[in-house]
Amino acid sequence: MSGSIRVVVADDHPIVRAGIVGLLESEPGIDVVGEAVDGGEAVALAIELRPDLVLMDLRMPVLDGAAATERIVASVGGTGTRVLVLTTYETDDHILAAIEAGASGYLLKAAPQEEILAGIRSVAAGETVLAPSIAAKLVARVRSGATAASDPAPSLSPRELDVLRLVADGRSNPEIGRMLHIGEATVKTHLIHVFEKLEVNDRTRAVTRAMELGLL
Repeated sequence: MSGSIRVVVADDHPIVRAGIVGLLESEPGIDVVGEAVDGGEAVALAIELRPDLVLMDLRMPVLDGAAATERIVASVGGTGTRVLVLTTYETDDHILAAIEAGASGYLLKAAPQEEILAGIRSVAAGETVLAPSIAAKLVARVRSGATAASDPAPSLSPRELDVLRLVADGRSNPEIGRMLHIGEATVKTHLIHVFEKLEVNDRTRAVTRAMELGLL
């Protein structure tokens, strides 16, 4: 991505929102272009401003974060706007609702500032970001059978599985290429095939779907 990352911050708590905005504005290469106090305003600003990323809280008035995420992804997701959830909630229901709505990442407000900033850069670059505790919860939920799918799992090639496992570990395309000794373009090709086979359109849903099917 060239230029600064344009971010809309959505959080209904003024003090929390001000702290997040202050953190982002102090970071080179990140510009806060809008602030939303509820989910409805987050959707409106995303459509109006077409930011690179919406940093989304979950519990907000008018429209909750998951519903706002779904509307943003449906409205402007195709233009490059992505949603990164930043919240205090880490229950299974909250996590799944956000991911199913199309969020590209899920981080906790208690995370170190460096982790939040790195997450913003990764999601803006098209990567998937999950807090370690969130990833662990997803794995545990799948292993317990809570999200087991009745459909037969599609067949992924060994190389496609290698790529998908590294995506689940939070690796970027260049990192995956270096680790597997293949070009970045080849990584992207493998991911396209994975998306088609799993019938998803982004990395987060690919990982979640693969976990549901027992592929990871």
